[in-house]
Amino acid sequence: MAGVGPESRVLEVGAGLGSLTVALASTGARVVAVELDRALLPALREVLAPFERTLVVRADAVTAEWGALLAEPGPWILVANLPYNVAVPVVLRVVEHEPRVERLVVMVQREVGERLASPAGGPHFGPVSLRVAYRMEARIVRRVPPTAFWPRPGVESVLVAMTRRPAAVNVSEADLWRLVEVAFEQRRKTIRSALVRLGLLPADAEAVLTRCGVSPASRPQTLDLEAFACLAANVAARMPSDSRASG
Repeated sequence: MAGVGPESRVLEVGAGLGSLTVALASTGARVVAVELDRALLPALREVLAPFERTLVVRADAVTAEWGALLAEPGPWILVANLPYNVAVPVVLRVVEHEPRVERLVVMVQREVGERLASPAGGPHFGPVSLRVAYRMEARIVRRVPPTAFWPRPGVESVLVAMTRRPAAVNVSEADLWRLVEVAFEQRRKTIRSALVRLGLLPADAEAVLTRCGVSPASRPQTLDLEAFACLAANVAARMPSDSRASG
């Protein structure tokens, strides 16, 4: 699924005892294996000793300086089995700040995977889905039952594949993410309400919605990235520059 071969450069997050790392390194790929747990490092280094193109690094993926670790130019592939509590910050940090990583293949808890790859209107759709969609094509490629792991977890997992692309919409990111933040702060309220909370007069909010072909009664979770981009650009055009800066 990761499509790793001798010419590949792979960043593995959470290498553990190296079972996946060995499989990756056996392809001849350049592998940087990141592991935080000090107790696992001696065994990990021992099992990877035969692979000259593999580097073991102790680092926290939530705060790691990828610029220093990925010394070689890209493209890189990130492969990881991510725990629930760090999956979203790790993925978003790489997606938004490390363009050399052009593909990600991550195993995550099903709920997290559905947030990462959800289309508009899905039960897990929200700001995370939009931030991923801005830069990546993402899809769930496989469900993994608890019986595939030992010890057996109490949740189902999914394998999510993401491929980098140029920005999907042409709009100021600051304006886009400000609108997304305000809209999803009160996701049960309408998108018209969000525009008013941003500072538009009700009449201006109606005009923006009409221009973008969005119903005033729409909830934020029903709007896709293109709709948010249109709204953000038109809101920005109607807001005084000092109000946008202070927001």
